[in-house]
Amino acid sequence: MNAGDNFVATNYSIHPSTVSIVKRLIDIFGAIIGLMVTAVLAIPVAIANIIDSPGSIFYSQIRCGLNGKPFRMWKFRSMIVGADKLKHLVTNEAKGHIFKSIHDPRITRVGKFLRHTSLDEFPQFWNVLIGDMSLVGTRPPTPDEVTEYEPHHWQRLRVKPGITGEWQANGRSFINDFETIVNMDIDYQRKWSVIYDLSLLVKTVWVVLKKSGAY
Repeated sequence: MNAGDNFVATNYSIHPSTVSIVKRLIDIFGAIIGLMVTAVLAIPVAIANIIDSPGSIFYSQIRCGLNGKPFRMWKFRSMIVGADKLKHLVTNEAKGHIFKSIHDPRITRVGKFLRHTSLDEFPQFWNVLIGDMSLVGTRPPTPDEVTEYEPHHWQRLRVKPGITGEWQANGRSFINDFETIVNMDIDYQRKWSVIYDLSLLVKTVWVVLKKSGAY
């Protein structure tokens, strides 16, 4: 059992943000379209993974969602099997309570392509459909990251995590400072509207197509 399965959010006074019916309807519609694309991608991704690095086509990990509630997030596998056990051998290139490594040796050749094109994120449309995530929100942290949070960091967990968000659309791999990400997440909450969500989705598509900040 993953240690994250036993994670219990610490007792900070965090109140759920107002749930938008329109936002949820957009999430459901977007997730259905996204899952249709994911189904098409699954076969070639599976074949490529079998040839390059045998193992499961999917990878799952416990992340923390709204108010720190743990959930299982899904991706197309982009690393070697058992990569989590080798994390201690990789240098963290980010500052603060976030782990990022652009030159992570655990990433497979196929995985580099999946990450460079953001195709590895497509299975998260399932998380959106079942309500664990939203199309737009904050980056879902791991339980070990959350246990190190200071009180003001919990503000970023007052909304559902998203496949994309403020910092993904405006920086991707260029932003490596956790406090900057926290500030951007909180700024997103202040500016939130359906129109703003749609603008971030459009911007994310443009950033991905340009491969801006991809790694």
